Amino acid sequence: MRTIKGPGIFLSQFIGGQPPFNTLDGLAGWAAEKGYKALQIPCNHKAIFDVELAAESQTYCDDISGKLAEHGLVISELSTHLEGQLIAVNPAYDEAFDNFAPQAVRGNAAARQAWATDIVTKAAVASARLGLTAHATFSGSLAWPFMYPWPPHNEARFEEAFNELARRWRPILDAFDEQGVNVCYEIHPGEDLHDGVTFERFLQLLDNHPRCNILYDPSHLLLQQMDYLTFIDHYHTRIKAFHVKDAEYRPNGRSGVYGGYQSWINRAGRFRSPGDGQIDFKGIFSKLTQYDYDGWAVLEWECCLKDGDTGAREGREFISRHIIPVSDRAFDDFAAGEFHD
Repeated sequence: MRTIKGPGIFLSQFIGGQPPFNTLDGLAGWAAEKGYKALQIPCNHKAIFDVELAAESQTYCDDISGKLAEHGLVISELSTHLEGQLIAVNPAYDEAFDNFAPQAVRGNAAARQAWATDIVTKAAVASARLGLTAHATFSGSLAWPFMYPWPPHNEARFEEAFNELARRWRPILDAFDEQGVNVCYEIHPGEDLHDGVTFERFLQLLDNHPRCNILYDPSHLLLQQMDYLTFIDHYHTRIKAFHVKDAEYRPNGRSGVYGGYQSWINRAGRFRSPGDGQIDFKGIFSKLTQYDYDGWAVLEWECCLKDGDTGAREGREFISRHIIPVSDRAFDDFAAGEFHD
């Protein structure tokens, strides 16, 4: 067994227009001061990290790694959540997701998909140049508008959607395979890969592609009322990335899992800072350690109540407290030897 690496922090929720949150160096200094050891870096802020340049230039990648090393930091993973979303967009969501893409391809679904495919593929090369082995992303959603189907009996529609999803992702996964990097899909409502069943369906269509893997975030499973601990038993061989994000589900008589189109603070299920919700992180860290997970534990801070700076500080402490230092010997080794006078 190996000790889980951490704590890391996902930068997306912290990037802003004011120092120190408007430059990678500033964010690195802020995260290091909090006690983090790694950054998960999104690829949709060119001023923070230029994934296209990173795919072309080893010098740029070395400069980035060197800049982070000055703060005692490394990169855990790059993230293309927004770009991955644009790999597969149901026309019902065209307008909603258009702002994830550059102005030049908005309003043109084919051009937007081609742009997103190019960026995610370049993230494979950039990850390899940076010495990374895992990449965080979303699958996109072609079938999600029919998640709770009415009219019923839409199996042909789902079959078509998943076949197309696999067709779009296979060449990207092949590109990641060439670079020796795992694609880790965050299992997430709103994505076609939102639970174990949908992940299995996708994986089967990809002939069990070795680079098709999972970013495990228990908050999205709890809010679907899934057994997030048994999920690890089922899929631990495919879990290659891990977001530490808490959540709570509080049943009431007015709304449920679907949220009622309400703000997060009023939903029955809502995200919380680590330790403030209902998730059994002791159980999660124990299972991941048991199954020899060798990646990073990365804070993704999303909380409808607590401010981000406090969440980041407490999140570092929370992750550090839950990482299990793996023993190099069994506790009962003392009893295994021969008797000596």
